[in-house]
Amino acid sequence: MAETIVAEVMAELAELEDPRIREVNEKHGDDHGVNLGKLRTIAKRLKTQQELACRLWETDDTAARLLAILICRPKAFERDELDVMLREARAPKVHDWLVNYVVKKNPHSEELRLAWSADPDPVVASAGWALTVERVAKKPESLDLVALLDVIEAEMKDAHDRLQWAMNHCLAQIGIEHAEHRARAIDIGERLEVLKDYPTSPGCTSPFAPVWITEMVRRQPR
Repeated sequence: MAETIVAEVMAELAELEDPRIREVNEKHGDDHGVNLGKLRTIAKRLKTQQELACRLWETDDTAARLLAILICRPKAFERDELDVMLREARAPKVHDWLVNYVVKKNPHSEELRLAWSADPDPVVASAGWALTVERVAKKPESLDLVALLDVIEAEMKDAHDRLQWAMNHCLAQIGIEHAEHRARAIDIGERLEVLKDYPTSPGCTSPFAPVWITEMVRRQPR
């Protein structure tokens, strides 16, 4: 029965494959052509099914893995399972969804944050920094923000692009949330110039940390 359900879901995903969507996604490293809105509709119909989620993940298909993330039970995974899954998740969208939709809701998230942040693989390390952004914003207690800024200042400029993006987000989050570190965060951003020339659509905030920090602070209630 399980094999039949997996086959049916995979066939449904195959029918939704759109070459134009795939072409756009592949420019960002995501090898799938399924509209994410339609993927979420399937997930809503299937509801939470942990076993099916695990079987879909095992297919190594990007669209199937995104669907698996949407129908899994985040708290059901053991620490080592999530570590293996993250190392398998090389497509940026799968990596991002796994961290944000699953790992952040898992009881092992802090342990994984510490382990991944120190990992020699920059893509794995970027997941640790993404979890650190969450801590900076929501649970900064016991975080050494000065030490985080020291690491960002020393390493962000030459970091792998995905790790650099996550470190830059952390830099901006520190500046936005913690007024006592704001001047230093802005200074680091201005000196390193990471993402300074990143193309930004009209109406969107630049990811260049000094601009990002200034704009988000401006929006904060007085």
